[in-house]
Amino acid sequence: MENGVHWLRRFNKDRTGAALLILLGVGVAVRGSSYRVGDLTHMGAGFMPVVYGVLLAAIGVVLGLTARDEPDAKGASAQWRGWLCIIGGVFAFVVFGHWGGLVPATFASVFIAALGDRQNTVRDAALLALAMVAAGYLIFSVGLHLQLAPFTWG
Repeated sequence: MENGVHWLRRFNKDRTGAALLILLGVGVAVRGSSYRVGDLTHMGAGFMPVVYGVLLAAIGVVLGLTARDEPDAKGASAQWRGWLCIIGGVFAFVVFGHWGGLVPATFASVFIAALGDRQNTVRDAALLALAMVAAGYLIFSVGLHLQLAPFTWG
């Protein structure tokens, strides 16, 4: 039992983050490979998800290998507000991306995720979200002609 408890103490936030990155990266790569991947000269719809998934998993491996054995400064208590806001931001992007388009999805996602930081005020989160909407619109709609419309309904 003591060995099991010692192992759990070593599984701190760095290793938890590494495990989540690896899991998410592998999931994205596997899902992306179900689309036509293609090659560097003729990229298919699955090319970028596979590349990003592999990179995400690789970053997770490096993070896991370089993680310290020290327990978290605050012990085992997690930052639940931050976790929930980040997950909520991703969920908001999916929902608003489908029902509202790029602009509302980006605003909602960044605004909700920014509220996960206890030092951010609602005003700070809104300003950050507006700046990211402007950057996202210019980069993805104007520059790259992304197929996700800036505004849509359903």
